[in-house]
Amino acid sequence: MVRMSAEERRESVVRAAMSEFARGGYHGTSTEVIARRVGVSQPYLFRLFPNKQAMFLAAADHCMETTRTVFVDAAEESGSQDPQEKLEAMATAYQKLIHEDPERLLMQMQIYVAVAAAEASGDHEFGVSVRAGWQALWDTVHIELGANIEDTTTFLAYGMLVNTLVSLGFPAEHRIWEGFYQAARPK
Repeated sequence: MVRMSAEERRESVVRAAMSEFARGGYHGTSTEVIARRVGVSQPYLFRLFPNKQAMFLAAADHCMETTRTVFVDAAEESGSQDPQEKLEAMATAYQKLIHEDPERLLMQMQIYVAVAAAEASGDHEFGVSVRAGWQALWDTVHIELGANIEDTTTFLAYGMLVNTLVSLGFPAEHRIWEGFYQAARPK
């Protein structure tokens, strides 16, 4: 039997939490199902995280940071200094990410729902770390695209539209994708 360190177990819980929250949302996911998925008891889970909110926010941070890293790596791997080539590389990498790991897209959508619900109920603290993660993602794209505000906004707007259309199940060959540049189309 391989023993995991507390940090390895914590990372395992974050990945499991992301998967479970992606499917069930914040309110629809129990900590019991997360503990079961990881193979730990709920009391152990609460030694790693103080509460369900902390688990959700850790999963949200993981989701956003992984996406940010995909953009950085794609821009670097493009081997170009040209913002347009970096944009295409980042768009292609993002399409690959959400195709190969659809739970990541579901988690993003659940993050937005959870923060919006918290804001609507007056809980403005819930979304603080999520907004910081989103800001880091925005800053990364902005820098990679040559600090051009229009390109940054357009890229992220296309990304959110891609998220919406993929979430709604529009197939790659549907006419709705015709106006997208090739790298932004689903594979």
